Amino acid sequence: MKRMLFLLVFLPMTLLAQNSLKVKVKNVAHSTGKINIAVYNSSNDFLSFNHAYKVESGQAVKEETMVEFTDLPSGTYAFAVFHDENANGVLDTNFLGIPKEPVGFSIGKMKTFGPPSFQECSFQINTNKEITVSLK
Repeated sequence: MKRMLFLLVFLPMTLLAQNSLKVKVKNVAHSTGKINIAVYNSSNDFLSFNHAYKVESGQAVKEETMVEFTDLPSGTYAFAVFHDENANGVLDTNFLGIPKEPVGFSIGKMKTFGPPSFQECSFQINTNKEITVSLK
């Protein structure tokens, strides 16, 4: 009976467990602007900042900035980060669409002809996690 009660009380709590993700952003050139990070949980809208699963930003801190996401269910995620140097809320690009502001990705790296895919950047979360990314 005690085991049954334990399962009924604690099993749903473990299924609903939420995780945190700390993103340590390195190579921040200066403390002007914001560090913006978008987390995605599917490849469908990957790199569409307006359709991200969660978005957080923090004041840029020269050399290294930490941004934290909380309440993430266990699953597969990828993220993109950029240093919004002029704090206009968008990633500034040139006429070819190449970023003019520093960018980074959870695991994948910018390719010669475009960004990495969701699959190249994805990672699993099933506990609290910290990932370090360098801006380029």
